[in-house]
Amino acid sequence: MARIGFIGLGNMGGPMAANLVKAGHAVTGSDVVPAAVAKFAAAGGTAAQSAADAMAGAEVIITMLPAGKEVREVYLEGEGVLARAAPGALLIDSSTIDVETARAVANAAETKRFAMLDAPVSGGVTGAQAGTLTFMVGGPADAFARAKPLLEVMGKTIVHAGAAGSGQAAKICNNMMLAVSMIGVSEGFLLADKLGLDKQKLFDIASKSSGQSWAMTTYCPVPGLVPTSPANRDYQAGFTAAMMLKDLRLAQEAARTAGATTPLGAEAAALFGLFVAHGHAGLDFSGIIRFLRGT
Repeated sequence: MARIGFIGLGNMGGPMAANLVKAGHAVTGSDVVPAAVAKFAAAGGTAAQSAADAMAGAEVIITMLPAGKEVREVYLEGEGVLARAAPGALLIDSSTIDVETARAVANAAETKRFAMLDAPVSGGVTGAQAGTLTFMVGGPADAFARAKPLLEVMGKTIVHAGAAGSGQAAKICNNMMLAVSMIGVSEGFLLADKLGLDKQKLFDIASKSSGQSWAMTTYCPVPGLVPTSPANRDYQAGFTAAMMLKDLRLAQEAARTAGATTPLGAEAAALFGLFVAHGHAGLDFSGIIRFLRGT
């Protein structure tokens, strides 16, 4: 049993922390939203009044925060994690943030002699609840070995991507590819409709041909073709358009910094920016097909 401090009990962090409690770990959690802390306590966790209380005496500190700004604040400010964590504590940040911040915070942690991992996730709220997330982990190999048993409680696929920041790099590259794929699948089905081709016929052909992709066979944006698709639930979000836009913008920021050419990624960011600006931030990202259709 590990003593864990969990900071950030929102839609993703809450169920992740609850799964650690179910596995028998002693988890103390904090969040700026009191209702999130109350929900975690109802699931068997120990409620903390502050982040400092959550990390007191913890062997492992896990954070799930909105953006790089919050990660810098929670880790680097005067009474933050690096100032208050117990000596030898393992630090795991599962937020999705920019690579630069991930590496800066990891370097600061190393200076303070803490082992730290960036471990963003894929799988959405459903995956967090089911404990089937994919963790993309950056940081030292020995820290990854310490963390893996805990990550396996919360996720199904755990991959050590490389040095500090590699987890974040893997996350934004993966999601940029997913966004581009989803737009391509949407355009293909919209064109087929205009040409009078039955949607089921296109699915049957493309799903077994070179047009096959996860965006089509698991998350098809057209209702009625794939049981797991949010399209069947009026695009109720598993992964919101706003969250996809955040990741696409992080990818574009990273591309500019690295001097990488990503024209399709840039176009995907522009399209999702328009989709969100038209009031669809809370829809599933596969709902981009509605925007492309003009509805």
